[in-house]
Amino acid sequence: MATIKKYKLKNGATRYMFNAYIGKDINGKQLNTTRRGFKTKKEAQLASSRILIDINNGKKVTNEDDILFINVYESWLESYVNTVRVSTYSKAVRIFENHILPYFNNIKVNEIKPKNVQCVVNQWYKIAECNYKKWFYYLQSVLNYAIKNEYITNNPCKMVTLPKRKQKPGNKPSNFWTKEELQTFFNCIDKDKEPEKFTLFRLLAFTGMRRGECLALTWNDVDFNKGNLHINKNLTQGMHGEQIIQPPKTQKSNRTIIIDNTTLHYLQNWRLKQKQLFLTFGFNTFKKNQLIFASSKNNYKSLNQPGKWLNKIINDHDLKKITVHGFRHSHASALFAAGATIKEVQERLGHEDAQTTMNIYTHVTSKQNKNAVKKLSSYLNF
Repeated sequence: MATIKKYKLKNGATRYMFNAYIGKDINGKQLNTTRRGFKTKKEAQLASSRILIDINNGKKVTNEDDILFINVYESWLESYVNTVRVSTYSKAVRIFENHILPYFNNIKVNEIKPKNVQCVVNQWYKIAECNYKKWFYYLQSVLNYAIKNEYITNNPCKMVTLPKRKQKPGNKPSNFWTKEELQTFFNCIDKDKEPEKFTLFRLLAFTGMRRGECLALTWNDVDFNKGNLHINKNLTQGMHGEQIIQPPKTQKSNRTIIIDNTTLHYLQNWRLKQKQLFLTFGFNTFKKNQLIFASSKNNYKSLNQPGKWLNKIINDHDLKKITVHGFRHSHASALFAAGATIKEVQERLGHEDAQTTMNIYTHVTSKQNKNAVKKLSSYLNF
């Protein structure tokens, strides 16, 4: 007879488990087996019935032999949650629920073979050429956890061949704008009629901060006398899609940077207009911890809002497509063009190490390439 119980995961989802008597050991001690991770009570009942049938047919059943991938995953998740930020954890849960568990959920972990993983990886590659590796590494991590707990001896992922991304003809569009392209973009925004929009993109372009860092800013983060901006928090997405405030992405991301005088002027102008605008909404925005960019209800602005603004401007004026994160790339590119060192760019952008700066921001503008060729030609001079 099996006992079925309902329980909840840390993300709030309901699951079912069962505990079944499977016999006695050689010393007469009662043996039970437990299975978790069933989405419905009926699934748990069917699984427990199959085990009882196996026992009646003389098949040996043990926890080690029958532990399911879902059991290992949930155990791994309890450890993983303590090692990452809430936003990273919630992204991982969504990846498992949408892409990994549908294939491996109720498969016995010791029955997952390299050919099974290879088949799934090939399918992932077809539907998500850019993301499939991340899904694969998460799967590999859970199976490594299974090895540590002695459920399996080898990780089938080690025998899998990862597909290589196909090189598409033509150059990949760069996710940044040159100085001239930035000027064209800002000319498309009426800074008098849309001061908030103009100021937000001005900050992104002239500070290189991340979208979440920008939307988390409060007025007491700006030192107008010293011309400094304190970046000490980040707006991100929580477990259930809600927007939450977290510390910056890394220790280096908690930083103070200098702002140019023109950007400070636009910030002061927006602060004045924000006070006037929000008084009509019934909000007093004179407090120091007032959000610089707030919703009409004076809450955090949606993380999607800057992207919506950007895409509309790009489409309306037929500009080269970049993402909101592309302003960070544009800032780095402009810094390099202005002669900044790798170390200076690293500190301004809040990268944990210089290698990150090198890996992501090795692109230069076409004008820089032309200048390099001119310098070479002038130097060789024959």
